[in-house]
Amino acid sequence: MIVDPAAAGAAEALRRELAGHAPLYAENGGKMFGVLIARTSQGATITLRAFSGMLDGAWDAPGFVPPIFDRAARDRVEIPGEAHVKSLLAHPVARREASQALMRAIHDTYAIPNARHETRPLRALFAPSEPPAGAGDCAAPKLLAYAFRHALTPIALAEIFVGKSAARTDGAFYPACAQKCGPILAFMRDEAVAPVPAPADPRVVYEDPWLVVVEKPTGLLSVPGRSGDPSVLEWLRARHPGASGPLLVHRLDMDTSGLLVAAKTKDAHAFVQRQFAARTVEKRYVALVDGEPRDDAGVIDLPLRVDPDDRPRQVHDPIFGKRAITEWRVLARNARSRVAFVPRTGRTHQIRVHTALGLGAPIVGDRLYGTPGPRLMLHAEAIAFAHPETQRAIAFTSEAPF
Repeated sequence: MIVDPAAAGAAEALRRELAGHAPLYAENGGKMFGVLIARTSQGATITLRAFSGMLDGAWDAPGFVPPIFDRAARDRVEIPGEAHVKSLLAHPVARREASQALMRAIHDTYAIPNARHETRPLRALFAPSEPPAGAGDCAAPKLLAYAFRHALTPIALAEIFVGKSAARTDGAFYPACAQKCGPILAFMRDEAVAPVPAPADPRVVYEDPWLVVVEKPTGLLSVPGRSGDPSVLEWLRARHPGASGPLLVHRLDMDTSGLLVAAKTKDAHAFVQRQFAARTVEKRYVALVDGEPRDDAGVIDLPLRVDPDDRPRQVHDPIFGKRAITEWRVLARNARSRVAFVPRTGRTHQIRVHTALGLGAPIVGDRLYGTPGPRLMLHAEAIAFAHPETQRAIAFTSEAPF
């Protein structure tokens, strides 16, 4: 990405100052920082600094702009709200609903200003969906909000990663994330936001009295999330109101397309899910990766865990991560190589992180671990398991749309 030289210099100076900040250089302790060069009403040039999320467990730090939210309003809802959510540990459905209500209440404490001296509620910028966790807390929105609230004119902005991470490089510049920051920055900069087309419905590949196998399109959630966007599970429930089981047996990332298995009865669901737990289900994915892997085939064994400061991003953590194993084989080589993957474990974003770190060639279109594009070029193309009624092996395939 192209970064303004003055902003880049200010960001690099900040990185040098933070070089002695030990927590940032602990395992996966790194964080995004931002600098904004702005002009005052008197014509003087100043430099503002911000960090994404919290720094050392605090929203404020000397020399950095404050968060966007109303502190008093947030304290009124967050402290009792978190206690209420914790009290519902034994009631998962009620706990999930309370957690979603708490997130909505927290997001209502954010008022986003823009260059036209207008203010809009954070949730309104993401409507009809809900904002993802962490929206409004990244460095770029913090910097612009401070500038607009103090009659400063933004000149140049840069965001730099500082510290140690398995997924990002110390001292590298990164663009603002599209998912959390896109609608916010578009409003702050007074840009038009292109409407996101609704994802297509799943396509039924196979169906009998016990099973439904569907092909999920990219952009469609597997199960309902906080955003309220449509999901495969809701689509299945509408089509099969008499199903006695939980339906979906496994999940795919929203950005991944391909085969999903659902069971119509509790017994069928339990039978197939036991196969997933025993790792006897055979799954194969295909992807286009950005570059050429050095070898023709191999096995990636990198433990993974979620990054709590940047959900849903996963990071490699050899100490606290859960073991994740992926077999891979190059199918065709080019500037964008075609690679087949067979995951032997089922961690969140496993293939995406393993491709970026283990192969050194991220999947094309990966907005989290590579370069954003029209879509993530990852497709679940094959699955095989024992049928819950006949107990005979069955297999299904789906051609990748890329």
